[in-house]
Amino acid sequence: MNEKLITFAVPSYNSEAYMRKCIDSILSGGEDVEIIIVNDGSKDGTGAIADEYASKYPTICRAIHQENGGHGEGVNQGLRNANGLYYKVVDSDDWVDEEALAKLIATVRRHRDADELPDMYITNFIYDRVCDNESFTRRYVTNMPVEQFFGWDVVKPFRTSSVLLMHSLMYKVSVLRECGLELPKHTFYVDNIYAYTPLPYVKKMYYMDIDLYHYYIGRADQSVNMANFSKRNDQQNRVMLIMANAYDMRELRKKSKPLYKYMMHTLACIMMITIMFTVAVPTKEKYAALKQVWSDIKAKDKWLYRKLKYRHYPAVYTFLPRPIGRWAFIKGYKIAQKKIKLG
Repeated sequence: MNEKLITFAVPSYNSEAYMRKCIDSILSGGEDVEIIIVNDGSKDGTGAIADEYASKYPTICRAIHQENGGHGEGVNQGLRNANGLYYKVVDSDDWVDEEALAKLIATVRRHRDADELPDMYITNFIYDRVCDNESFTRRYVTNMPVEQFFGWDVVKPFRTSSVLLMHSLMYKVSVLRECGLELPKHTFYVDNIYAYTPLPYVKKMYYMDIDLYHYYIGRADQSVNMANFSKRNDQQNRVMLIMANAYDMRELRKKSKPLYKYMMHTLACIMMITIMFTVAVPTKEKYAALKQVWSDIKAKDKWLYRKLKYRHYPAVYTFLPRPIGRWAFIKGYKIAQKKIKLG
């Protein structure tokens, strides 16, 4: 059997209506890819479809069945069983562009043969709102060199809410295992942890300006839907604290100032989102929970607390009176919502 260049994990929960499109798009990679379909305790035909692909494509597809643990445990399970050089997560309602995948595989093969593999590949991704056929492409041509090996020292600053997201990243499997990545169970928004925690272990990167990943937007039950903010603020708070506690940022700054700047920018963006979860549909309980998040960060690292609260984007909310601050945050989200067609 050929060496697998890329392991694709497809965490799947009650996905029978759309998972075939996802898996079929990855199958275009042939024997260079491994597809691990993780059936996360589904109650529909997801498990049977996973077994069907594993039976039909035994050298490419594997089906893993587990008790429901949430998206993060699906990612964890895929990583535990990955045999490829690289690891990429594709959610079961998303898909990859076959031409872009072919280019990515050819590049990985070329780098492997030259013994110069990067720790992480970065590609573009597309927000697809299928209901009205509109889309928005997230690319990074203004932040990093194209088709070159590079380190954090040449990465240009990310602006406003722009950050690297899981959909754009493909890590070397050894990097993820070295950093001990383990996402929490039964928690939404863990893709932010996935796109953040391994970064200090990434020394060499390679960006390809190709539109690889199609991110489906538009379902009412999606975690990015504003209506769901009122239900899941506790999970967002949990993700925020995990990220804030992941590293001593002052120590990180000593090792790599460019990496530190990017990771502080990311933390500020996630804190902005955390505040949005509170103010979108505010209650006394939510404000109390947000206050506790700030208190926990302060108790762990007063320096980071001051940086986040008074020097970065959350300061907009911190310094404005509550009604005005709430309005400003919601207004900003709606602008982003219109631009990238969030549900």
